[in-house]
Amino acid sequence: MLKQQLSQRLQQKLSPQQIQLMKLLQIPTAVLDQRVQEEMEANPALEEGELGEEDELGEIARSSDDSPAEETTESDEVDDLEREETPPDEEVSLDDYLTDYMDDDEASYKTRGDNYNADEEQKTLPIAVENTFHEYLEQQLGMLDIKDEREEAIAHQIIGSIDDDGYLRREIDAILDDLIFSQNVNATKEEVEKWLSKVQRFDPPGIGSRNLQECLLLQIDNKRSREDISYEDKLILVISRKIISNHFDEFTKKHYQRMQRQLSLTEGELKEAIDEILKLNPKPASGHASSSRNVHYIVPDFIIINNDGELELSLNTRNAPDLHINNHYRDMLRSYKTTTKGRRATKNEKEAIMFIKQKIDGAKWFIDAIRQRQQTMFNTMYAIMNYQYDFFETGDQKTLRPMILKDIADITGLDISTVSRVANSKFVQTEYGTKRLKDFFSESLQTQDGEEVSTLEVKKILTDIIKDENKRKPFSDEKLKNLLLDKGYNIARRTVAKYREQLNIPVARLRKEL
Repeated sequence: MLKQQLSQRLQQKLSPQQIQLMKLLQIPTAVLDQRVQEEMEANPALEEGELGEEDELGEIARSSDDSPAEETTESDEVDDLEREETPPDEEVSLDDYLTDYMDDDEASYKTRGDNYNADEEQKTLPIAVENTFHEYLEQQLGMLDIKDEREEAIAHQIIGSIDDDGYLRREIDAILDDLIFSQNVNATKEEVEKWLSKVQRFDPPGIGSRNLQECLLLQIDNKRSREDISYEDKLILVISRKIISNHFDEFTKKHYQRMQRQLSLTEGELKEAIDEILKLNPKPASGHASSSRNVHYIVPDFIIINNDGELELSLNTRNAPDLHINNHYRDMLRSYKTTTKGRRATKNEKEAIMFIKQKIDGAKWFIDAIRQRQQTMFNTMYAIMNYQYDFFETGDQKTLRPMILKDIADITGLDISTVSRVANSKFVQTEYGTKRLKDFFSESLQTQDGEEVSTLEVKKILTDIIKDENKRKPFSDEKLKNLLLDKGYNIARRTVAKYREQLNIPVARLRKEL
């Protein structure tokens, strides 16, 4: 049986402006300029650049004649939306559309003060023009005696299959299939291996290797073939080659005593051979600068300066241009008001006014969102700076206090999710380097004295202990736990292992050195 029923429900929905603000809060300063350009391309009413002197005088004159604008309420926004959705054929007064936009002095903003120094303007970094790594290999290929197009196709296919690290990760059978489908060349496995051996003699040594073991062997053989090498160095290279060829697994696991027994070497000979291996390059192509690789530059979102013991915070506003509403759109609204004075607007005129109003709405919302973004970011960073004042003053990581998102949210009055968006992918420039904002957030750990300290402080002490340990007998996680306990930090062994892994520090066996 069907029946109708009325019910009331309170539901909270985000407005388009709030959604736009949240998206802007998430992006770092480095990509804000791109977001602004996208909005300007989509909305012609939004314009970049400083207002001219006449425009500024006009804004001041209009604002002095007007009374202060009242804060827009939710009901006003609903009325505005209702007016926007009014069909153009209904009788609507043109003043309903123009009143809020003719004398608005809040339609523009500046991201820089009048005392802005032009020397601080961001400079465009020059792009180096150079050959790529694969072009470098192609040049060396041109020095070889190639009989026909068939051999040339095989050699080019091998070079094209080498990755940016210098390794040939592709199987020989897969290269044979590529030659058939792309070059229509039915090559044999022996032909591919023959040309691979030639490519492996290219510079840099170790190029075209199929694994790390082969890469190290190629580099050792290249050193042994040099005429200027001494007899003693050749002996060390012979031992190094034996280690890589026959005891590679023991070498990677640092089972030095086992290798010493199996090779019948003294500790000094083994150390010299291992030192020679450690000089080799595990990524042979890394030494060749390639313009094809993306270089990521960190652009700080905040700048903190210590001015005679007083910390000063500023926003990096280089990528946020001055925005305002296009004067041409303002003039069109004034023109429509003049031409329709004393009469009703036609259908075409009302459609044009609706279009202009929507574009001005969008421009005002975006400008306001940029302004709120800067204010929210500044307030959040200011709270973080005061919370971690000792660190920004001294640069000592041990002075960092335990801090979670809720602590900053309580200080600023913002939601935790808003603080999280501000802290995500943002950087702050200090006298002690550029730091990631998320690195200042950490949980607390209670010492034996009952004092709460940051886990970042414990990680810093753990790093110092491992740095100063005897590398011949590195500390185990259990020993590290006891050393931290002696310093007053009550911490479990599994927690030590977790912090060590977060710091990318290997286990004791892999930290061992001769």
